[in-house]
Amino acid sequence: MLVLGIETSCDETSMAIYDSKKGIKGSIISSQINLHKKFGGVVPEIASRNHLLKLEDIFLTLLNDTKIDKKDIDLIGVTNTPGLIGSLFVGVAFAKGLAYGLKKPLVPVNHLAAHTLSCEIENPTLKPPYLSFIISGGHTHIYKVDKAYNFYLLSHTVDDAVGECYDKVAKMMNLPYPGGPEIEKLALKGDEYKIKFPVALKNSTNFSFSGLKTAVLNVLEKKEYLLEDIAASFQFAIFNNFINKLDKIIYKSKIKKILISGGVSANSYLRNKLSTYYSTKGIKLFFPSKRLCTDNGDMIAYTAYKFFNKRKFMGVKETAYDVMPYITN
Repeated sequence: MLVLGIETSCDETSMAIYDSKKGIKGSIISSQINLHKKFGGVVPEIASRNHLLKLEDIFLTLLNDTKIDKKDIDLIGVTNTPGLIGSLFVGVAFAKGLAYGLKKPLVPVNHLAAHTLSCEIENPTLKPPYLSFIISGGHTHIYKVDKAYNFYLLSHTVDDAVGECYDKVAKMMNLPYPGGPEIEKLALKGDEYKIKFPVALKNSTNFSFSGLKTAVLNVLEKKEYLLEDIAASFQFAIFNNFINKLDKIIYKSKIKKILISGGVSANSYLRNKLSTYYSTKGIKLFFPSKRLCTDNGDMIAYTAYKFFNKRKFMGVKETAYDVMPYITN
């Protein structure tokens, strides 16, 4: 099968074609970072309008690059939830029109499921059951995924997502958007043990990062520490937050495979710290390549193919958020 994946959930416009025998045939990701940087974050209206401008050109360029005729596409997958509602509607409307015109089935793809399965694209033998730890600008979730690819929510943030916390702390430190890479770079020069930042909800499996954000603000206002040490200590606190929750869930679930995905999973410091920590505990960690940590059409196309057998299709009258298969909250 040839599967087209369409992703417009936030500020990346992306499409990819997945070949069920040969893997990803082609992929294009158009980032909007430069558009939103001057605002210090994503502006939903600008994001949705930019998707509208880019989608057709990306589709035609992808067909040209892969030498695939649009009539040869067997299946279309599109992100329908979660995300910025305006951005989702643009992608869903384009996908529905294309599916209707080509008379091809359309599979609605949950963005969080797609992030999880992005780890499988480069690890063909990787199969559930496993734990999925999604860390991004909008989400900090842990799911248990069974053999039938049903997702069961085990943990979530009660306030800020971890990526959101990174961006807000970076703004406090007068670092440019997006804040995650800037803090990671600054932290390389700092001492991660200099400041002991808190781990919230220590007795719970849920996350909370609002207190950490406030603690950083209090330290910044005192002007007693170097920014490098604050950045390094902040990242170490994030790591401690992660293992505090993951350890509890691993102990309860007895599952020893963890897939870590989403934008924050591109952070080299967190990758190395988590890999080192769990290598001594017999736990296998899987990360997507850094390119697949961002929002991308590759993971949408692949997930649509994997869930094609579930026969969860999107009709012409259904819209973003109407169909939410295989995710159990």
